[in-house]
Amino acid sequence: MSDFVARLLAWFDVHGRHDLPWQRPGNPYMVWVSEIMLQQTQVATVIPYYQRFMVSFPDLASLAAASEDAVLAHWSGLGYYARARNLHRAARQVVAEHAGRLPEAVDGLQSLPGIGRSTAGAILSLALGQRHAILDGNVKRVLARHRAVPGWPGQAAVAHTLWELAEAHTPHERVAEYNQAIMDLGATICTRGRPGCACCPLEADCVARRLGRQADFPGRRPRRALPQRAVQMLVLRDPDGRMLLERRPAEGIWGGLWGLPELAADADFLVWCREQGHRPIKAVRVLPSRHHTFSHFQLEILPREIRLEKVGCRVADGDRLRWYHFRELAALGLAAPVARLLCEIEQPETGETPWVELSTV
Repeated sequence: MSDFVARLLAWFDVHGRHDLPWQRPGNPYMVWVSEIMLQQTQVATVIPYYQRFMVSFPDLASLAAASEDAVLAHWSGLGYYARARNLHRAARQVVAEHAGRLPEAVDGLQSLPGIGRSTAGAILSLALGQRHAILDGNVKRVLARHRAVPGWPGQAAVAHTLWELAEAHTPHERVAEYNQAIMDLGATICTRGRPGCACCPLEADCVARRLGRQADFPGRRPRRALPQRAVQMLVLRDPDGRMLLERRPAEGIWGGLWGLPELAADADFLVWCREQGHRPIKAVRVLPSRHHTFSHFQLEILPREIRLEKVGCRVADGDRLRWYHFRELAALGLAAPVARLLCEIEQPETGETPWVELSTV
């Protein structure tokens, strides 16, 4: 066992996280779900989602048997919804092709949707003790600083170097503890901002620490201005208070979730409503805009609430468009900005935006 590994494991035995809800040796399913949720998401955020998810889907068979709506409903607010869809697809693939048992080899796991090299290594090492290196964001940061590896890890050459380091350091004994330890070190000590170097077991030979350049490693993604987009979201309400929701396409942002009908920012929403058969229109109000930032663009949401005079306005596609009461929304997968908007409308905390009767428009 190398000195690097020995120091890290000694630190982990005292200071590491040993009580995370998915730390169950011999249970690859629990580790798999947690690893997917933890992609680009912090542990503190994941834990309540994970716990609710496992109550509803305690094993792979129950996840495979669930509807996509049920899975996405448990993911609402966690973001990066392709993770949930891939998790669901992979569970069904395991049932169909592997008799309901997760493959116990890297190649087999990587053949499943949403599982890459690091995730496969984490599942097999943490659950089964197999020797596999991992390279999540926390591990990249620890290794990049320890050896002062220049460049952004999203570049192939940088990633190759970091994988070589990860493979070289991964021990043959206590692999599960080592992989958990290096992830914990990155999450709690070797943090992106203000790393706690004085408490780090690797401080003595950390090159970035010696150079006083911790903030330079790992290199950051090249900066570019985020494109701006704007869209109208229509909250159509019938006299019973139901709202019209639309299932989004499987691909693209918020894929597979239920959302609100959308229009271009400069479109006339009243004309659109009439053309779609949503009439007579009783009153409308233009709600305050709000912004939502994605990794690759910033979206300005322009909400418009419309009260209709009749029940049962025309819906051409019942699989894509449906009317729901607010109380039914908890069972649906909704993007966080849409869920917040509908909660604000249903349970306003301050004075409401005034309605405009259509006759005065």
